[in-house]
Amino acid sequence: MSDKRTATGFIGLGLMGEPMSLKLCAAGYPLTVWNRTRKKTATAIEAGAILAESPAEVAKASDIIFLCLTDTEAVEDVLFGRHGITNGGSGKIVVDHSTISPKAAIEFAARLRDHHDIRFIDAPVTGGVPGAIKGNLTVFAGGESSDIEAVRPAISHLAGKLLHIGANGAGQTTKLCNQVMVMTTFVTMAEMLKLAENSGVDSTQIPEILAEGFANSQVLQLFGQRMARRDPELTGRLTIAQKDLDLIRAAGRETGTPLPMCGTATEVVRLAIARGLGDRDVSQFIRLYD
Repeated sequence: MSDKRTATGFIGLGLMGEPMSLKLCAAGYPLTVWNRTRKKTATAIEAGAILAESPAEVAKASDIIFLCLTDTEAVEDVLFGRHGITNGGSGKIVVDHSTISPKAAIEFAARLRDHHDIRFIDAPVTGGVPGAIKGNLTVFAGGESSDIEAVRPAISHLAGKLLHIGANGAGQTTKLCNQVMVMTTFVTMAEMLKLAENSGVDSTQIPEILAEGFANSQVLQLFGQRMARRDPELTGRLTIAQKDLDLIRAAGRETGTPLPMCGTATEVVRLAIARGLGDRDVSQFIRLYD
């Protein structure tokens, strides 16, 4: 189904969605876009995308519709709201790159399939803004194999890896597992860097020093020096990190999984947000220790 003549849509052109939409434009896909804040569509329109007035209009113009939205509630509204995708016709495939509740992903897929003849793939990503800009994200996909293969050519312009994890919801569960590692690493990295500073060691050198040892990680290499420098560049807001942590803890309760480290990370991030850091980059919560 997916080739460069396939009509595509993209809804949610934020920090991640904008560079992803630009990759589809650059690859030659006819692209229709919508964003709640219209000015965020400007760059995609300059690149050749067509602006729609609603998610329903995006659906009418598209065979494959990509979403990259803030949370579960936003996805539900875009899908089922008054001017949502379900008002734009049947036979579509929705690829949701948002990070939402696995339980909701399963429910949304069933509602779309049973009542609207629309197929749904939960396809959250890892790799952050740098990965979106480079087109080398990793996608964790939950859904039918045939649907995933149908969208694979288009997703190949966004991601270096498209991994079919299992049925609907499996993609979101895998993303939450990813976030367990990422968010607990962020918290311990901030403590480690502050310990270095308070002990007279240049914390900006720590990522390079630890690069060949067991303490190394992609999080350390991509964010460690930025965190040490208090680099203000925005790649992901702390409020979004809080949302992900809340999803992780909810999944833990639903599955009976103790997550004490995530509980600690949640409290640290909440405290940082309470101190006015919510709209700052996730790496900025080291300022909590300053």
